[in-house]
Amino acid sequence: MIADLIITFLFSLSPLGEGRVGIPIAIGKDIDPMIAFIVALAGNLLVFPLFSQVLKLSNKYLWKSRRYKKSAVFLTRKAKKGTQSSIQKYGIWGLLVFVMIPLPVTGAYSGTIAAFVLQMDYKKSFLAISAGVTVALLIMTFFTPYLFYIWELFTNFIFG
Repeated sequence: MIADLIITFLFSLSPLGEGRVGIPIAIGKDIDPMIAFIVALAGNLLVFPLFSQVLKLSNKYLWKSRRYKKSAVFLTRKAKKGTQSSIQKYGIWGLLVFVMIPLPVTGAYSGTIAAFVLQMDYKKSFLAISAGVTVALLIMTFFTPYLFYIWELFTNFIFG
C-alpha cells in the first residue's frame, strides 16, 4: 500500500497527468478514495511553488542562450494564445476555472505557465491554482469509481 501511495504522489506531482492520473491509479489499487484524494492533492499542490521557481531560475540563467530564448518566446506566444481568452479576460477567476476542469492540458502545470507568462500575482495565482486543483481532484475522486464500473460493464459486453 505504501508503494501505491508513493506512486500516486509521484504521478500527482509529475506533468504526466498530475492528480487526474494519480487518483485513478490509487483507486484502481483499492486504496480508499479519501486517502487517494489527500495524497494526490498533496503532490499536485506542490506543482505551483516548485514549477514557478523552475521557470524563474531557467529564465534568469538561460536567457542568454539563443536556443533557450527562441524556444521560450515561442512557448510564451503559444501559451498566451491558448489561455489569453479565458485567463486574461477573467483574471484569477479564469485561471481557477481553467485549472479546475479535469481535462488534459488544463492542470497545475499549464496554470503555472499561464500565470507566469501573463505575469499574474504570485499569491493570487497560487490560491487560484490550489482551489482549481482541489475541485478537479474532488471531481476525479467522485467519478473514478463510476468510470471503473462503466469500463467493467463495457469490457464484459465486448469480450463476454
